[in-house]
Amino acid sequence: MAAAVNSVVAPVGVEAWAAGDLPEMRAALLAWYAAHKRDLPWRATRDPYRIWVSEIMLQQTRVAAVLEHYRLFLEAFPTVESLAAASEPEVLALWSGLGYYRRARMLHRAAKVMAHEFAGAMPRTAKRLLALPGVGAYTAAAVASIAFGEPAAVVDGNVERVLARVAGWSAAETGFATKVRTYADALVDPSRPGDFNQGMMELGAMVCLPRAPLCLGCPWQPWCRTRGEHPVAARRPQQRQSSARVVWLRGAGVKKQVRLVQRPAEASLMAGMWELPSHEPKQGETPEFTVRHVITVTNHVVDVYVIQAGAPPKDGEWAPVSELPQRALTGLTRKVLRRLGCIS
Repeated sequence: MAAAVNSVVAPVGVEAWAAGDLPEMRAALLAWYAAHKRDLPWRATRDPYRIWVSEIMLQQTRVAAVLEHYRLFLEAFPTVESLAAASEPEVLALWSGLGYYRRARMLHRAAKVMAHEFAGAMPRTAKRLLALPGVGAYTAAAVASIAFGEPAAVVDGNVERVLARVAGWSAAETGFATKVRTYADALVDPSRPGDFNQGMMELGAMVCLPRAPLCLGCPWQPWCRTRGEHPVAARRPQQRQSSARVVWLRGAGVKKQVRLVQRPAEASLMAGMWELPSHEPKQGETPEFTVRHVITVTNHVVDVYVIQAGAPPKDGEWAPVSELPQRALTGLTRKVLRRLGCIS
């Protein structure tokens, strides 16, 4: 372990063994981040709007799934004002496939607040950002530190895991959350808080993994009390649910249409989104294909039937294939229609 610097006073809640190491730990993380960070589009900007959009999209979503959505979303809505002026269906259409649609609705609401109350300007501090719809402590700290240089520490699941391992803490011990928050606040580099926070997130995502962490490549190995896997809460078992959907098609070429139904506005999940009708297969009827689709902790196994003749369900409406990209489709519906070549 690196020698402590006696002139550094331990912040309340941070052990004396860690206090003197803070400057060296900051320098080690920043050097590692500069050498190993992934080339991601939101890291090439200090535009608070673009950083905010990326942080909302990345919540509970893999980076790979966000990249194309991020590009298309900003092409359609390059500014706070353009997002505020859009309709909710337009926003949901471009969000389709990312899931957790409440994030998109809150993003839209927050844009309206900024456009109408702040002339399109993003609040510059974490405290003020917290007043926006859908912005929590993590997002507020991320935007404030990266875009405006405020030394506000981010704490998400990745950061919590990194700090717990370094300090040798258990999530079951008394005051765990307070200890992590105190340690994070003490660690954040006041001169480069944005890079430091991104380095923390990158370390948790790329090295300090939940299972089989890559300790040999960790810049904080000299200070880590765990050096290996750390006990974590058991994952909730994934539930399996089987169902069937039907794709009603009519027409051909530019006149091709698909039958869609809209989820109720009061639905707890994906309210107002468009989807394929449910289907009760007849005896002997076989599906065209089967798709798997995961929503939260449920693994949906969906048999898909394709029908091009007969009377469609009374509810719903016919949607031209050319208009499908602009529809607020559920992720499952988009996946099925891509499989059929209705969406590129």
